[in-house]
Amino acid sequence: MRQIPVDTSAATVMVAQSPEPKVRDRRTGEIATDAETGAKLMTVNVMFALNGEVEILAVTVPETGISEDLMMGTPVALTGLIARPWENEFNGQKRHGIAFRAVAVTALTAGASQPKAA
Repeated sequence: MRQIPVDTSAATVMVAQSPEPKVRDRRTGEIATDAETGAKLMTVNVMFALNGEVEILAVTVPETGISEDLMMGTPVALTGLIARPWENEFNGQKRHGIAFRAVAVTALTAGASQPKAA
């Protein structure tokens, strides 16, 4: 699958919604895990502002890469952010979009903790 690196150096990024576990199967409530490391995956909604435009992005991050101080409005850095185009068909309907994944989401405020050790 194609992965596109996203440059966040000129953007303002803030937490729009605190991290929540990423649900793999809504019917069973199964939580998604990283295929390589087995770490629990989390979803962090962030406000991504660049060139006068603002988007809310849902970013998937391993739980070990999340700073503990992520509350709404916290300025953050997105380490290793990539975009992955996706497409699927369900019940005859085609859907497509872009999924975002980061290695870490770290608070930029003074005294913020570092990501948890792997």
